[in-house]
Formats: sequence, structure tokens, C-alpha cells
Amino acid sequence: MEVLFDSLGLSEEILKAVTEMGFTKPSPIQAEAIPSLLEGRDVLGQAQTGTGKTAAFGIPALEKVDISDKRTQVLMLCPTRELAVQVTEELRRIAKYKKGLKLETVYGGDSIERQIRSLKIGAQIVVGTPGRVMDLIERKALKLDFVNYVVLDEADEMLDMGFREDIDTILESVPDERQTVLFSATMSKPIMGIAQKFQEDPVQIKITRKEVTNENIEQTYFEVKQRGKIEVTCRVLDAYDLKQVIIFCNTKRKVDEVTEELSSKGYSVESLHGDLRQTQRNQVMAKFRSGAANILVATDVAARGIDVSGIDAVINFDLPLDEEYYVHRIGRTGRAGLTGKALTLVAKDEKYRLRQIETYTKVKIDKGVIPTFEDIVGVRKARFISQVEEAVSTGDLDLYEDMLGMLHHTTGFTTEQIVAALVKINMGVQKSEFADNDLAWDADRRPSERGFEKRGRFEDRGGRGEERGSGRFGDRGGDRGPREGGGPKRNEPGMVRLFVSVGRKDRVQPRDIVGAIAGEAGIPGRVIGSIDIFDAYSFVDVPERDARKVVEAMSGNTIKGKMVNIEVAR
Repeated sequence: MEVLFDSLGLSEEILKAVTEMGFTKPSPIQAEAIPSLLEGRDVLGQAQTGTGKTAAFGIPALEKVDISDKRTQVLMLCPTRELAVQVTEELRRIAKYKKGLKLETVYGGDSIERQIRSLKIGAQIVVGTPGRVMDLIERKALKLDFVNYVVLDEADEMLDMGFREDIDTILESVPDERQTVLFSATMSKPIMGIAQKFQEDPVQIKITRKEVTNENIEQTYFEVKQRGKIEVTCRVLDAYDLKQVIIFCNTKRKVDEVTEELSSKGYSVESLHGDLRQTQRNQVMAKFRSGAANILVATDVAARGIDVSGIDAVINFDLPLDEEYYVHRIGRTGRAGLTGKALTLVAKDEKYRLRQIETYTKVKIDKGVIPTFEDIVGVRKARFISQVEEAVSTGDLDLYEDMLGMLHHTTGFTTEQIVAALVKINMGVQKSEFADNDLAWDADRRPSERGFEKRGRFEDRGGRGEERGSGRFGDRGGDRGPREGGGPKRNEPGMVRLFVSVGRKDRVQPRDIVGAIAGEAGIPGRVIGSIDIFDAYSFVDVPERDARKVVEAMSGNTIKGKMVNIEVAR
């Protein structure tokens, strides 16, 4: 039997708003979660981005809020400011006709004084990141005494970012008589630990990969040399005539490189990564949503929570280092019944990771043919002809009709030469350093191209969670405790031991060191090796390839409020 929104017992105000948004039939997660939440049950849901989970926990929250009471009744925690903003915007759309409702979004990077003033006025629903929520609780600006509905959205991300202690503290500050809703893309032991500690007989809901995989998305990969990825990206953008695109890279540095290259080639492009201030992020997203920039180059974490309708393609410039991230990325396109494309550039030594993604998603990704230079010239010629036809049909050419004569007179060129030059200027396409047969993989493998196969799997996954605050402490805690002795021990192959000028006397714990290094250097906490903490100093192992970045990133930074010096241990 098909479930419709009007059969869920929703109020007229919510049903009217949902209908205006174009929805009549709830998604699988909504159909399962909303009735249980309206009944007052706790819910533990496993669902990916793009499944409609915001409405799944948001609609019941809006239905339960007492508009006449200005005190905070609903608290929603999100891992990033972008996701917090997205959740708030979605709730505002659903609550369009619920007059008197006040929502407030709180996150770092925005004025805490402004947020405190807004909370004093009153907000029935507060959406925020754990760190800023903790700050506001400590300042007694956010009071949780009357909260009866708590949501942890993308809980696995919050744990990866080192928020476990904050989450525990926040949930312990909320009255016991409450509903607790927890959504996560994965159900790890730490996630289950939170559920067991803070939920009461939750209804468990799982949206399978088959349901998550959007059949409206055409998935294609291209076998590309690493140095040819920019050229192929340009050809793909032109050949598919893509209007609004997100290009994903694994690191902030690569985002900047790709953005600069595309901008220099005349594309309207903006970048999004963790080094941008909130005002800059808002400006970038405003340009992208309005179409002032039609290409957004982003890292995975910076793009969490981006919800822009009409994205017609996602390009994986770098193959994601975690299978789940592939699902998150391609879920940005092909939404609301629209079709979309997921185009992935695969270097030769990345192909085994492509196979892992296919196994994980249970979808065969088709191999694409790289458009040739002649293909792109043909596309741009056709586009130019259409532009000429449109310009002639709209008229107002009398101002320019004397230009051909002037060009003949001043340059001495023939009509054919002048027209060809104007076409060249308009089309902007130039032969690059790459011949077509230089873009795809070589037939023979060179020794220098075998890096991925020589590295172990643990090191291989080093890019997941770029920009996160820390690793999964519960899974790695065993090899991070202090050891006997006072000097640096021999580090594992491929790792470099660093000296850190804080220790036990500074109340430093392993998670503090992991969080600081991961957050400032942009490396995932899970690749950080053993940590030895002594009274006045500590040692930490990091991958050799990241050592210099860690030392530079931590220069002038603090751990536990104390300025630190980090250098390679002697």
C-alpha cells in the first residue's frame, strides 16, 4: 500500500507547506520514521545524505513544538555549519505556515554575541554544531531545561570530528523525559554506544544501499593520466554542456589548484573548503545558487550539507578514499526526480578503488570515452552558430554593421580571416600540450606509477575525513597510551615521530593531540599513529608524507590553550 503525506496525520499547516514543496509521497526514511516519532518513540536511523532524513526528523519536531512557549524545546546537533544551515533552511520551508515559530542556527565562525541576543529573544528550535552549543551552554545563554526532542544528525561525522565528549555532555544536560533521534550513515560501535546510553527502546530504521542509489544518476568513469585530469575536466564540461556542476577533490590544496586552472581557462568557478571564513562561504554559495558561478570545486567535508537543486553533474576529480563518500558525492545530483551525471576521473593506480566502490554500491559504473580536441571544437562551433542566430534574430545590429568595413580598412585582412579571428576569440578553445593519445593511461606501466600498490591499505585510506577534528578514539585508543621511558621510540615504517612541547602537566590527552593535528593540518585522525605522553612533552607518529604539513600547520597554534612547538623528534 502506497503511503502519502496526507495519510500521516499531519497538521494542515505542515501538509500545505510540504505540498507546495512538490512532495506528495514520503521517502522510505520519512514513511518509516515520521509515524514513530509522532507517537513519541525514539528512533535510530541509518541513512545516507539525500534520503530525505531532514524532513523525517524535522516534521515531527515542528508538529510537537508549543508555539506559545518561547523557550527552547528542540535541539538538533549537526557536524558542520553548512549542514546546520541546510537543516534550518529546510525546517523554515516546512514551517512556512506555522506562525510564531522561531528557529536559531548556532555555529562557530559566526558572532557568538549575535547568537546570544537571538537566544535571549527566544527560539523554540535550535540547530547547531556541538562546539558552539557547548560554548553557549557554558555561557548560560542556551538553556536546555525544557528540551523534549533532541536530534543527532550524521552522528558518525560528529564522532569523526572528535565531538564525543561534547555530545555526552550535551545529552546529559537535557531532561531525561525527552525523545532522542539519532541518524548516521554507519552503525559503528561508538554510534551504538550512544544509542544504548541515551535512547530508550528505539525504533531502528535502515535504508539500504539499493534504496540510496539513485537510478536517475548516470555514472561514468574515464581512465585518465593524473597530469591530464584538468584537460579532461574541461573537455567533459564542454562536451556535456553542463550548466551547474560540483567538482570534488580530496584536499584543500587540490581544490585551490583546480579552481585556479579552470578560472584561467575562462570558466565561472568558485571554491569551497575549510580555510574559508563563514562570510566567504556564504558569498560562494550565494554565487553558486544564483548561477553567477556555475562550477563549485569543493572538499567532501566542506560540501556536507550543501543542498542546491538543479545540479546536473558531479565530477570526481579525485577518486574518494572512502566508498561512503562516493555515495554522498553523487547524491548531490539527480534529486527530486531529475536526471544527473556522476563523472569520475580515474588514474591508473586508482582503478582498484573504483572496483571497491562498485562492490560497495552494487552498481556497475560504465567506462566513458574521453572527448577529443576535435569534439570540443565541434561543440563550440555549434554553440557559436546558435549564438549568432540568436543575435541576428533579436536585431539591433545597425550599431555594428560598419565594423566589417572598418576592419577591412584598418587591417587589410580578408573577410574570411576576420570572421575566423572573431570566432576564435569567441570560442576561446586552444590546443593544449596534450595530444589525445596522451590523456589516457599508458599501455605499459612505469615503476614510478605503482605507488598505491606498494603502500599498505591503512596508509592508502589516509584522505578520508580531510578537515576533520580527530579520529575514532574508541577504535584506536589502545595504541595511543603513554609508554615507559623518556625518549622517542623507533617509529613504524612510513611514519615520522614528532616532538610536541606539551604533556601530562598540561592536562593533555591523546584525543587533544589528534584533534589539534587533524583539524589544523587537514589530515584524518585515523592515519595518526601511536602517541606517547610524558610529564612535560609528548611524541606522536604521523605519516611521513604529512610530517612537514603538520609541523607547518601547528606553528603558532595551541593545544588545550597552550602554545605548542612541534618538530621532528631527534
